[in-house]
Amino acid sequence: MPATTRALSAAPVLALLLAAGLSGCAGAPATSAEAPASEGAGAEPMVLDNCGTEMTMDAAPQRILTIKSSTLELALALGAGDRIIGSAFSDGPLPDDLAADAEGIAVVSDKVPSTEAVLELEPDLVFAGWESNFSVDGAGERADLQKLGITTYVAPAACKASGYMPDPLTFDTVFDGFTEAGELLGEEKAAAALVEEQRAALDAITPDDRGLTAVWYSSGTDQPFVGAGIGAPQMIMSAAGLDNVFADVHDTWTSSSWELIAEADPDVIVLVDAAWNTAASKIALLTSNPVTSRLDAVTNERFVIVDFPATEAGIRNVDAVASIVTQLGEQ
Repeated sequence: MPATTRALSAAPVLALLLAAGLSGCAGAPATSAEAPASEGAGAEPMVLDNCGTEMTMDAAPQRILTIKSSTLELALALGAGDRIIGSAFSDGPLPDDLAADAEGIAVVSDKVPSTEAVLELEPDLVFAGWESNFSVDGAGERADLQKLGITTYVAPAACKASGYMPDPLTFDTVFDGFTEAGELLGEEKAAAALVEEQRAALDAITPDDRGLTAVWYSSGTDQPFVGAGIGAPQMIMSAAGLDNVFADVHDTWTSSSWELIAEADPDVIVLVDAAWNTAASKIALLTSNPVTSRLDAVTNERFVIVDFPATEAGIRNVDAVASIVTQLGEQ
């Protein structure tokens, strides 16, 4: 269905929901035990310039919908699990220490939920991992949802517009995002504790000191999609002591070629492991491709593996650094 047609067809639904009082959903009670009020109760409403969209939150949200693993995991880590009414577009299983907290949370969609699916849930906050999650063909336009009393928020590390996109992404930026999410969700103390814990864990990691070069291979067969110089791959590799051969590309990820990778001849290849594009399938491709099969890293199986959910800014990034360092030490 064309986007304009879909938008027009959704208009009566939006009107009916407005008439039914959806615009007051921000005051709706939580579906489980009553959630704690914001630690800043009685303070001024929280007003943010979020990726260029001004958003206001009068009180801690009671009905949260998360889109992407990074936002679900952060909300759970902050203790807001009993206020999450649904999740969507998850990238893989939750970490073991969060799985129990997610029991009973409905999976709304394996991909970006439709506007209709979002409205049916009557959330007061949609917490998204990507700006592109909000669109006419996705969860809805941010301005339209705001008119219905639904606050929308994008993880700041995922902002794309000039002046908003982290350049480069750093662990300080990631941790600042945890702090801001804690303020938004009314979980400031939990956010402070999470940041303290993750900073300590990061500080305890001793990076590999051999000056190894690396390619971060995310996806692609005919044309590899690799980690570039200002996003999460660069941040994680640098903290682990690896020199990214595509560090001079001013982007988060970039399309490259097997010939350029062969020319760089990296010491190590970082493989992103996703259910739909496994590390094993990448190894099979690298070993069968005549351009890459003779690379030193391939013939000597110098691969390190990172789970896909750890490749975007979130609570798994520090663990990804530790895992890479451990894997390097075993080679």
